[in-house]
Amino acid sequence: MEITGVPADRRRKKIIRKAFLLLLGVLLFFTFFSNTLQSLTLPKVTTVKPESRSLEFTLEGSGMLRPVSEAQLLNSSGWKVRQILVKEGDKVKKGQKLILYDSQTAESELQDEITLLDKQKIEQQTLQDQFIQTYLEGDELQIRRARREIEAGKIDQAMQTRKIADLREKLTSEQQLKAPFDGIVTTVNAIPEMLSAGEPDLVISNSSKGYQFDFTADAELLSSLGVSLGEKLEVEVQSSEGPQVRSEQGKVTEIKDVQARIGSSPAEENGKTEEIPQKNVFMVLEDDSLKGGEQVQIKLNKPSLQEGLVVPSKAIHQTGERSYVYKIEEQRGALGNVFVAREVQIRSSTTNGIDSVIQTDSLYEDEMIILESSEPLQDGNRVRLQ
Repeated sequence: MEITGVPADRRRKKIIRKAFLLLLGVLLFFTFFSNTLQSLTLPKVTTVKPESRSLEFTLEGSGMLRPVSEAQLLNSSGWKVRQILVKEGDKVKKGQKLILYDSQTAESELQDEITLLDKQKIEQQTLQDQFIQTYLEGDELQIRRARREIEAGKIDQAMQTRKIADLREKLTSEQQLKAPFDGIVTTVNAIPEMLSAGEPDLVISNSSKGYQFDFTADAELLSSLGVSLGEKLEVEVQSSEGPQVRSEQGKVTEIKDVQARIGSSPAEENGKTEEIPQKNVFMVLEDDSLKGGEQVQIKLNKPSLQEGLVVPSKAIHQTGERSYVYKIEEQRGALGNVFVAREVQIRSSTTNGIDSVIQTDSLYEDEMIILESSEPLQDGNRVRLQ
């Protein structure tokens, strides 16, 4: 019995020794690799380094050229159109005849009034003859009456003379439509042998004033680019007669506020929206070859006036009025290094929609900031670098 009990006791000790070594190994593993195991449960983040430079902005706008000044020429006489002497797109000079009207009715009316004046003159001569006869007869009452009739006849003749002058002036001015200035015919509504339908018979643009277009842009973008009144910018003009595109200089003539658009800020949390101030920019092009109706486009690339640390806009967070980014703080330890997210307050920022230039006191060019995180973060959270 004693001989058979020795091997069993030896096996039991051997098992206990192996179990102890296994437990010791597990303890050593968790001691030395606990940070590594714990890091697998931490939020995973991607990082970028900020760059010290200015921010590149792009301003884009498009529209259709239209006259700065134009005149709508009406048929004030109400006469039928007899002949149209121009067509849309024609260049015209000041005083040039554009449309002739059928003035036959007015000419007949004028001739009738001239005939009436001639009749009044004959009647006046008759009154004068009667006055002489009355004067010789010596009837004082009849003499005064004859004098009054002669004066009334003179007044009637004067009124008739003025009426004829007015009819002649109307006939001269309204039997034809003339260009009020040098320009281009943009619209012809008149139809031969037809009366006007309430619209201008013809519209003419003043070519000396140039052509304009306008576009809408974010107020902050215009401010960042320094776009101001009187500034000259390159504008691409597409010909209305073909695919040819040429470059022209346009001048900013007006910048005015318009209704804000609703959009989301890159820094805004939880998908919140905000009102983004907008401005309308008016530009004028002056070129003799322009006619109006051409499609135009402007694309301006320009660095911002302000310099600072440039970071992706989606790395910026905003809570209420507070804007911030998270930077990586590395903490060294005996069992390995850990990485902590630290909140960095932003004093001011300017964005082009993709990147932002920020002003802050506690972030430097060689530090890393968190671009994206697999989980929401708070100041002091440990993170795992991707």
